[in-house]
Amino acid sequence: MTQLTGTVAIVTGASRGIGFAIAQRFVADGARVAITGRNAETLAAAAKELGGPEVAIDVAGKGDDPEHRAAVVAATTDRFGPVNTLVNNIGINPAYGPLENVDLDAARKMLEVNVLGTLGWVQEALRGGLAGTGGSIVNISSVSGVRPAPGIAFYGITKAALIHLTEELAVELAPTVRVNAVAPAVVKTKFATALYEGREAEVSATYPLKRLGEPSDVAGAVAFLCSADAAWMTGQTLIIDGGVTLTGVVQ
Repeated sequence: MTQLTGTVAIVTGASRGIGFAIAQRFVADGARVAITGRNAETLAAAAKELGGPEVAIDVAGKGDDPEHRAAVVAATTDRFGPVNTLVNNIGINPAYGPLENVDLDAARKMLEVNVLGTLGWVQEALRGGLAGTGGSIVNISSVSGVRPAPGIAFYGITKAALIHLTEELAVELAPTVRVNAVAPAVVKTKFATALYEGREAEVSATYPLKRLGEPSDVAGAVAFLCSADAAWMTGQTLIIDGGVTLTGVVQ
């Protein structure tokens, strides 16, 4: 498949899990990618697995660090040319439990990374020329941003903010840049382990499709949104959930 040939993409939080699967799909579809993450060793191994410097570079750092964001955009442009695709996959969830007990410092950090960090990546990519390339942005939200999700409520609040940010950016950046989001339910990654470990069969049973998500399920949707097949889509959030939101239960 070559539907993303000519695409130069930045995928944040891509050393493993959903971010890595998105980068992997992009490369398979003909794109060249820059991946980011905090662990330099893990990130370098991921870039090597993607195919090495001809198709993938890695720049380690913290997603909420403005200097890191600028360095990623500069390195990508130097290696592959102007960036025309940005996937904001970075996200953290250090707080579990009811809102009445949520640690406010942890909540502030989630807002800083999940919401303001995403906006910072968009701003940096635009400064780096994204608006001049007829580009595409995809933000990784969550079903916890569209339905109440006990135990991860504040994380869901940040993901709901991300959906609205997507809509606002879609209006502001049109017609040059399309901005969409995806909202996965539980996907089998290290990040989501606490939501299903030791009870996968029980959790899966609440899903009409009777299984949890795989990173490739999300990667395919993101690749579609960044392709010409989605050329008339902007401001949309695709829910990728095995049907679980139809039941009214989000775990």
